[in-house]
Amino acid sequence: MIPAMPATASSRPVARQASTAALRFGRLASMGTVVVLILIAGVWASWGSAQYVMLTKGRERGTIEVARCAEEVCSGPYTPSSHGSEARGRVDIENTVAVRKGQTYAVVVKPGSDEVVRSGPAGVLYSWVPMGGALLLASVVVAGGLRRTRLAWVLAGSGIALLTAAFVTV
Repeated sequence: MIPAMPATASSRPVARQASTAALRFGRLASMGTVVVLILIAGVWASWGSAQYVMLTKGRERGTIEVARCAEEVCSGPYTPSSHGSEARGRVDIENTVAVRKGQTYAVVVKPGSDEVVRSGPAGVLYSWVPMGGALLLASVVVAGGLRRTRLAWVLAGSGIALLTAAFVTV
């Protein structure tokens, strides 16, 4: 006859499994939250200029010929191309790698200001560059924290594709 095992010995593996499952769930929940926050921050950072470039209906559209560039801002005369838009002697555009003195760019005027953002495919892709960076950062968290390598590769590939497309068009 085999003696029965004590009740305390049989509850140890169950307790260990329960704590392991709780830790795994905690890791997945916390890393999932971090990934979602990173992606929301990427959308938030991109949407600041993307809304003007993507939703152009009813906005003033035209071109700017960059005449002067300072450290952070370039400026030049604005020539309207949309109905209801007014010519301006000077508008400001952010001085980035996408703007060069002496060049003419298609732009959209931010409502209620003399500030413009690039429009067209280059403007759309350039405005979503922060989202590309967020996708790359999220892919690292997904691979390391969630241990989902396929999803991490998809996120990284999407981020690289977005950043490459923006680089090529600008």
